[in-house]
Amino acid sequence: MNRSAAQAAAWTAILGVAVRAFTRPSFAIFTDLLTGWVLTPGRRTITRIITVVDPDHRRAHDAYHRFVRVGCWSLAAVWRPLAVRIVAVLCPGDAPVTIDVDDTLFHKTGRRINGAGKFRDALRSTRASIVYAVGLNVAVVTVRVIPPWGGEPLGLPVNTRLYRKDPDRTLNDLAAEMIAELAEWMPGHCFQLACDGAYAPLARKDLPRTHVTSRMRRNAAIYDLAPPPTGKRGRPRTKGDRLPAPPDLAAAVTDWTRVDIDVRGHVRTRLVWSRTLLWYGVCGRQPVLLVIVRDPNDREADDLLFTTDITADPVWVASHYAGRWSIEDTFRNTKQFLGGEQPQTWTHHGPERAAALALWLSSAVWLWYIPTHGTRRTWTPTPWYTRKTTPSFVDALSALRRCLWTQRITPVSSHAAVPAKFAGNLNDSLLEVLAQAA
Repeated sequence: MNRSAAQAAAWTAILGVAVRAFTRPSFAIFTDLLTGWVLTPGRRTITRIITVVDPDHRRAHDAYHRFVRVGCWSLAAVWRPLAVRIVAVLCPGDAPVTIDVDDTLFHKTGRRINGAGKFRDALRSTRASIVYAVGLNVAVVTVRVIPPWGGEPLGLPVNTRLYRKDPDRTLNDLAAEMIAELAEWMPGHCFQLACDGAYAPLARKDLPRTHVTSRMRRNAAIYDLAPPPTGKRGRPRTKGDRLPAPPDLAAAVTDWTRVDIDVRGHVRTRLVWSRTLLWYGVCGRQPVLLVIVRDPNDREADDLLFTTDITADPVWVASHYAGRWSIEDTFRNTKQFLGGEQPQTWTHHGPERAAALALWLSSAVWLWYIPTHGTRRTWTPTPWYTRKTTPSFVDALSALRRCLWTQRITPVSSHAAVPAKFAGNLNDSLLEVLAQAA
């Protein structure tokens, strides 16, 4: 088996992890749909995907729409085998699995889109002005992976939930459900979760085998740990004396430690200070480790971080939280390069499933690329980016397109000799154009 055929077989094997989630006809549609999603140039509407993957109309076109809209399958059954495979292949060993959680808005247009609502648009909003947009608010959990070439970590989605405005089921509740599912799917693993300040209340949710690292509010009411029981009558104290607000606490610190931390693959010098305390209003009686990170050049405001792992190294906490940005890169890649917002499905489960399949596909691309290519260069050097040494998501996607197009074009190519003036790199040039088409 040549290299291209082996790589194509690896892609088929990745899609095959979800075989138990479908009936045999549905699985065939699933594999065609996701492969067509990779190969389709331009907008990734379902109709355009059909024209690429099924030009001979082997199935009725509505079969693909019905598969997404009302097919008899569940997202949990599709996510579970992929999550287990990612951890087994890309996170070997007994170390805790690093995960991140956040939510993102998949913009949608139309009057009747099931699950859509008006939500704050994080990309267009500023501190002075909040912009709202119509779309799907999707909560996502990603596994953070350090690629073999080093540098910035990658965020691979492993679970999703659609958030609907409901006071009885918040984004934090959805995040807790997804993390509990991950713990159930992988009973032999512990987890280190990083999340922004909106998800700080997860620290009191008693997540199974999971420590939480997040931001602390600048006006947080913090306390010393509860003093030991005195033996006197009455209820023992549940918290110690009230401490100054975190910024005031930082202003009084004199014993900073100068350290080097890893900020998304780059080493930065910072000052850190830590203290174990209670953030009673958010974390209850759960002790947390407050870590204050200061820029020695005073160019940036202090970072006020906390973790429920009170034995953690403050340097690790600062680096761990900085790596949370990988989930934001994943959102951008899924929307910009996979067209995650573009499938035109509006009713039943269609909108939620289309968004989840786009995120599933982004994980599948990296899961295929890292074992099959490793640190080998797969992109063509360009004169305007001579210092490029590591692949991007676009490079991984292009390599997959090149592999899949090779398998599709080669069997139907003529065996007649090519004229000498066209010989050489003709096929390579054609495949390169197809690989870059998006």
